[in-house]
Amino acid sequence: MRKKRIMVIGPSRSGKTTLVNALNNYNGELRRTQDMIYGENTIDVPGSYIENSWMYKHVIAAAQDASHVLMLIDQSRCTEIYSPGFAKSFRCPVIGVITKSDLMPENREKCIKQLKKIGISEPYFNVSFPKGTGIDALKKYLFEEGKSKGGNHEIYY
Repeated sequence: MRKKRIMVIGPSRSGKTTLVNALNNYNGELRRTQDMIYGENTIDVPGSYIENSWMYKHVIAAAQDASHVLMLIDQSRCTEIYSPGFAKSFRCPVIGVITKSDLMPENREKCIKQLKKIGISEPYFNVSFPKGTGIDALKKYLFEEGKSKGGNHEIYY
């Protein structure tokens, strides 16, 4: 049986690879790619797979190897990229992650509405790499099977 990994999807420049590197405890150089990259704990899906709805079938097929799917929304560019109800396409848990949560806080509610429209249930994780917030809470949630639902975790219900 294959190892289950965390699939990370989102639009281009939403922070996917940065988040993937954090989940894999990798501090090396970032590089853009046209292909899915299977890391130690993750599957990094290029933004083009989400930005072109005809490629959704490839994401859904690859998700068979996923324990969780993280769907990212960039708070600094809160554009609607996912089809309504898209999260319901996956058999594993789908988690909403709002990246760049330190930028444009006025977009927070819009991002939460998008996550709900996509079909993702709470909790939602707000992550900022420059400030270092939300990353540890997300890792704890993912790697301890969701036992940490509560407390001071940068989780929004």
